[in-house]
Amino acid sequence: MKKFFNKAKEALDSHGSHGTTFPGQQQQQPQNQQPIQSDRPSSIQAPAQADVTRYRYHHGANLGSVFILERWLCGSMFPEHAQGSSELAAVTAWIHQEGPDKARERFERHWHEYVSDADLDWLRDAGHCTTVRLPIGYFSLGPPYCEGTPFQPVAAVYQNAWAAVKQLVQRCHQRGVGVLIDLHGLPGGANAQDHSGTNFGKAELWGSRRHQDLATRCLCFIAQEARGMDGVAGVQIINEAEGNARGMYEWYDHALKELSSIDPTMPVYISDAWDLNRAASWTQARNSLAAGNVSPVVVDTHLYWCFSDADKAKSPQQITQEVGGKLSELDGKDGSVVDHGAAQTIIGEYSCVLDGSTWDKSRGAPKEQLVRGFGNAESARFQQRAGGSFFWTYRMDWMPGGEWGFRQMTEQHAIVPPSSLTLPANDVQGRIQAAQQQLAQRKQDNVGAHCHYWDSNHPGQYEHWRYEQGWDVGYNDAMAFFGMRNQSGLQGGDKIGMLDLWCLKRLRESGQGGKFVWEFEQGLRQGVRSLYEAVGV
Repeated sequence: MKKFFNKAKEALDSHGSHGTTFPGQQQQQPQNQQPIQSDRPSSIQAPAQADVTRYRYHHGANLGSVFILERWLCGSMFPEHAQGSSELAAVTAWIHQEGPDKARERFERHWHEYVSDADLDWLRDAGHCTTVRLPIGYFSLGPPYCEGTPFQPVAAVYQNAWAAVKQLVQRCHQRGVGVLIDLHGLPGGANAQDHSGTNFGKAELWGSRRHQDLATRCLCFIAQEARGMDGVAGVQIINEAEGNARGMYEWYDHALKELSSIDPTMPVYISDAWDLNRAASWTQARNSLAAGNVSPVVVDTHLYWCFSDADKAKSPQQITQEVGGKLSELDGKDGSVVDHGAAQTIIGEYSCVLDGSTWDKSRGAPKEQLVRGFGNAESARFQQRAGGSFFWTYRMDWMPGGEWGFRQMTEQHAIVPPSSLTLPANDVQGRIQAAQQQLAQRKQDNVGAHCHYWDSNHPGQYEHWRYEQGWDVGYNDAMAFFGMRNQSGLQGGDKIGMLDLWCLKRLRESGQGGKFVWEFEQGLRQGVRSLYEAVGV
């Protein structure tokens, strides 16, 4: 496969001196950025394992109440007299009951054993997970990050917590499963819920320079550590930010700048704060050709249909039908990086749970059938429109979890993985060989169709060689992603799920400039599509 990719790279390099722009059509010109005016040498290399880990479609689940406790998920970690439902309530109660040393041992045992090797094997083999989302708290980084916070009195319990996080990431990586490290609990709380680590009921991160500075220090530590950790798919800087929080995007900008200075290749995930349209628009300017060497930004949105009064008033059938229209906020924002930057979204949390009042409107249809239809609709829509999805959640005391449980919903065929992930290893290899044999003809047909369309419908001067080179890169990139699991002896083939961000990365690396750089991007996207047609996924 590598020889095919090298041919594409040689073609890019051979055109490194093309800096001329021609008069003619102005289609596809950027709306919010200036195109690069001249070409530079290409730096494109064949996709590495880290690229696949970060940019493939992320099918997975949240690992659950491991490093940041919630009583409803993991009541076994709360003594009866615990005053609250948060991590701080649990750790404080255990220290009072059995002392700091035994409390530390208890928590360390939980971190190492709650998600077993058998769990991880199931996630890989039966759940077909490519990636998991791992919620942690700022206190999970150890005592230095607890100073001056409510966790300072209990900080000794966390002296080995970060080592346990790294070990879990490694255990996942050994199975070919990536990890999105999610700083779920921030100093002061990004929202008022107990999953921020306390039961204070306040979102004090916002408006507090002290809390924000500590949060940034925590993120910089994670980013620095992640540079040397295999299997990290990205760093999420916040979970469920409070809607319309004061100074949120200013802090996002500050954190993004700091993280980009540490490792600009690591994807950074933000919360949409329940406003996907605004968040996607914000990311477009950061994910642009004009933005320079900035970490790629992904928006995390959460989709539940069981909490609002409006959803409670609907029937299961109505909600299932509604799923197909979700993520429409991305329409017109993604699909052309040259025009308007990249808009990339994942669903960081969702479930198959509906409220009892919704089930009361099911008109007698079997519940399991309706749950399956709802979950199937979610799976289909997310795979069509997002870069990944993470079910809430995998691990809880009451396994397999009902409609909150990824395991049960997978085993009941409500949550369905991308079909490419279920292919036998020998089938993947056979499809790759067929795609290699079809490459020349497919390229000829696609490039010919592109040239004919533009030259016939919009006569003018173009640089169609850019489309051809983009097509070569796209076809071979998609082939490399599809075959990477096979090289590790795993079943299934990955697809480029974070396609907008992958196009941004390749455009930057291509060195291409001028007003016809859009042809390279359109060729890249068509090359990816052509590969998937060739392998039948």
